[in-house]
Amino acid sequence: MSTSRTIIPSGSPLILASRSPRRLELLAQIGVTPTAVRPSDIPETREANESPRAMAMRLARLKARAVWKDGEYVIGADTVVCVGSRDLGKAGDADEARKYLKLLSGRSHRVIGGICTIAPDGRELVRASVTRVTFKRLSHEELEDYIASNEWQDKAGAYGIQGLAGAFVTKISGSYPNVVGLDIYDVSSMLGGLSS
Repeated sequence: MSTSRTIIPSGSPLILASRSPRRLELLAQIGVTPTAVRPSDIPETREANESPRAMAMRLARLKARAVWKDGEYVIGADTVVCVGSRDLGKAGDADEARKYLKLLSGRSHRVIGGICTIAPDGRELVRASVTRVTFKRLSHEELEDYIASNEWQDKAGAYGIQGLAGAFVTKISGSYPNVVGLDIYDVSSMLGGLSS
């Protein structure tokens, strides 16, 4: 019996409201294979006076609600990388990625993962997982080599900890999977709570 059958009832559709291959890989680690991937096109913008934590939770909920249909379990997620109250989204180009990485160099930042799970009857749970990550001071060569790798593309904060940028991390406090893209402990417990 697969883990997904122990988390939610057998035969229940499970939808991932994200096109992220990293989130699919993380779910596979706990034996969960979504029935379908149904990305939502919710604008990832911050509202006035909204905290990064509130933003991550709101966007995760909006993404999940945008694709949910009666009778389905849905997982929606959003990741916000922030330095203080400033959030660093997905860099639009190499220059913006360079600015983000210079800001992260030699200091700590927070990775906030918002998660929303919805049950077939419409009940929902929303949580935020917060991980503190510390980068070493990046040399000019390290920064430019990383920019040239293009690994920064489509990643909050312009880096992926599971790739080359893993060598930049001197300390991590909290969930590593959260930094990759999804706190799988939270997902498992949330789905379990909705299915009981």
